[in-house]
Amino acid sequence: MTNPFSDLLGWVTDVIEKLGYAGIAGLIALENVFPPIPSEAILPLAGFLAGQGRLWLPAVIVAATIGSVIGALILYAVGMVFGERRVRWLIVRFGRWFGVSEADLDRAERWLARHGAAVVFFGRLVPVVRSVVSIPAGMNRMPMGQFILYTTAGSAIWNGALIGIGWVLGDRWEAVGPYVKGLQYIALAAIAAAVLWFLARRVMAARPVVQEEAPGRQPRRRS
Repeated sequence: MTNPFSDLLGWVTDVIEKLGYAGIAGLIALENVFPPIPSEAILPLAGFLAGQGRLWLPAVIVAATIGSVIGALILYAVGMVFGERRVRWLIVRFGRWFGVSEADLDRAERWLARHGAAVVFFGRLVPVVRSVVSIPAGMNRMPMGQFILYTTAGSAIWNGALIGIGWVLGDRWEAVGPYVKGLQYIALAAIAAAVLWFLARRVMAARPVVQEEAPGRQPRRRS
């Protein structure tokens, strides 16, 4: 019996070796639209090939980030064109084939409503959410320039980290699992810190400002 993951790695390897940077961009775009294809099977391999000198590391990161933006824009367009009712119907009907549930959409919508456009940036660092968050962004007509900016920034960080891990691990790049979990914990901790900072600012802004009178100063009398 063949190992499906080994077959997937073989296919990913063939695509990258034959198409190079265009193959990396295409695979990452597909991974964004079809989450069951894991970026952990694409980016560390690309980093390993860069470490061997077969690819140029900065170009690998750029190609992967371009692919992430293309995939995110496809999902953004789905949310904008179909609207919430049709998107929910599609997820209920076909979501299992894409590894996405209605609960994932609900979570992304809540985050977006509560924390605004910054969720698009931080969402790129969280599995599944990094794909799904593009849909409510499209449904809510987030400004395109803002969406692309946050998506590019978050994607570059995530892609660069996974590519860098593959570059460091070398021919052990397939043992990336524990490192990815560590990255996810770091990302979640950063999101929690950002939320706490946001809430602290809201609380401080809501507190009344008390102005103290200078010592010995008499209150001004109205004439």
